[in-house]
Amino acid sequence: MDTRKRVYTAVIEKCPDTGLYVGYIPGLRGAHSQGETMDELNHNLKEVVELLLEDGEPITKIMAQ
Repeated sequence: MDTRKRVYTAVIEKCPDTGLYVGYIPGLRGAHSQGETMDELNHNLKEVVELLLEDGEPITKIMAQ
């Protein structure tokens, strides 16, 4: 397994209806989560990314426009 540290950018919004923070990682299909706090969302997103990478989910390169 590749043990190099990687940095991912998350897109995060606060839902006005629920008050929850919701976020996703562009280019990593299925990498989305939510949390009551930013810390909880950050923890949840890290966990999701780890699980997806363990499963061998491909990462799509995102090109800046």
